[in-house]
Amino acid sequence: MRSVGTVLALVVLATMVATFARRRRIPAPSLLVVAGLAVALIPGTPDIQVTPEVIGLVVLPPLLYASAEELSWRELRAVWKPVGVLAVGLVLASAAAVGVVASVLTPLSWEMALVLGAVLASTDPVAVTALGRRLALPPKVQMLVQAESLFNDATSLVLFRVAVTVAVASSAVSWEAAGGEFALLAGGGTLIGAAVAGIVALIRRRTEDPVLETVIALITPYAAYVLAEAAHTSGVTSVVVAGVVLGGRGDRLTNARIRLQLHAVYGTVVFLLESVVFSLIGLTLPAQVRALSDGDRLWPLYALAVAATLVAVRMLWLAPLSALVQRKGGVEQVSWRVPVVLTWAGTRGVVPLAAALSIPVAADDGSILAQRPLVLVLTTSVVVVTLVVQGFTLAPVVRRSGLALEPAHTEREEAAARCSLTTASIRRVDEMSELEAVPDVVLDRLRRSLKARLDHARDRLGPGHADPEESADHIYRQLRRDLIEVEAGELQRLYDDHRISDTTRRRLQRSLDLEEARLADA
Repeated sequence: MRSVGTVLALVVLATMVATFARRRRIPAPSLLVVAGLAVALIPGTPDIQVTPEVIGLVVLPPLLYASAEELSWRELRAVWKPVGVLAVGLVLASAAAVGVVASVLTPLSWEMALVLGAVLASTDPVAVTALGRRLALPPKVQMLVQAESLFNDATSLVLFRVAVTVAVASSAVSWEAAGGEFALLAGGGTLIGAAVAGIVALIRRRTEDPVLETVIALITPYAAYVLAEAAHTSGVTSVVVAGVVLGGRGDRLTNARIRLQLHAVYGTVVFLLESVVFSLIGLTLPAQVRALSDGDRLWPLYALAVAATLVAVRMLWLAPLSALVQRKGGVEQVSWRVPVVLTWAGTRGVVPLAAALSIPVAADDGSILAQRPLVLVLTTSVVVVTLVVQGFTLAPVVRRSGLALEPAHTEREEAAARCSLTTASIRRVDEMSELEAVPDVVLDRLRRSLKARLDHARDRLGPGHADPEESADHIYRQLRRDLIEVEAGELQRLYDDHRISDTTRRRLQRSLDLEEARLADA
């Protein structure tokens, strides 16, 4: 009963802090970590023990799935080469650098230092997505940050398994076997994720029950994760692939009412899970510190050294890569603003914590891994440092870099798209008028409504007659819903022609869904 009360208290605390952070426009993950740390330091607070199964099986799948659904196929195709370089090369370089620094500066043996490097080598998709959600970054930069964090799991997981094998069994490493395991993790996870997405798409096409659709959407990430883990492949990769595939086809699988419901339900689930998991990071650190031996009291200095190493390696890797990409793109003067922002956005979070918690307590010979507590403390403290320091300063860094899109730019893009959608509807009304298949009073009402919308959109770009008869209202609503389909087609055309960003497309599609739902309710 006490554990249930502790969980409920944690949920209430995390929700209050996250709500306050949203209202004050403070990075919620950073504030939640600080709040969790503050609560854990209060005398009498019970120690919170978190298992890797809780994070890996309960928390990660829906958060990863929600992040993957936000990825755009178009932007992803444009950045897949640098994403591949970062997801493999930068992970290996970060693990090697952290391993060397940890083996030299800390009491860790080289085997456990390699484990620490593998745990902290990759950026965290949950933290990156949560921190970057409110940043107005250009689409390619935002896509590069999110895609890197989502697709580097296979590399870091192979490294982690190799490092744990060396630390636990003290056996030689077969790099050919490691390469085969990487192919199994990445390829198997991709195949299972794509298969789950295909099956779910077939089911969702054949149902219009909102409750059933919601249940399917909620269990999809868990199904992808569990099936991949049962097949000894990467559950994270499977969830990410399923999310990317279904996210790009979501508008064609369901109607407006169901899309709105799914958006509300998933928004609530993601909000609660993110709030709780980032609070847990701060809550678990004091108990882990108390488990250290007297010889590990310099852990704060060790953690700062490891965090600085991660930032330095990331900058040294991204600077030449960014220069090469810009020169290939025909840019005469190379800008260093992009690598600075990408470096500062590379935070660590939930995934490294789950990996560190899964380190075995004892070696194969039965001896206790005495250095495991120090690895746990360094992992959690580096996560706290990156979330707090980089999280609180990421928005100012983006503003100072000049990369952030101005609100006026986003508004102009949206207003121009609304003009195109409304113009497409007006053309359709004119076609119906020529056919004389619709009463003139209904056509006039549609024209007035569309003209008002067009004028409003044009005002954003630059410096009451209704028939009371029920039949006319019914015809009006039916025709307006037909026009919404026309506008949805025009919206897809604008996106396919690269005239609007994926963010604008999603915002306008949600606006059309809301109007269609209102018409259906009427």
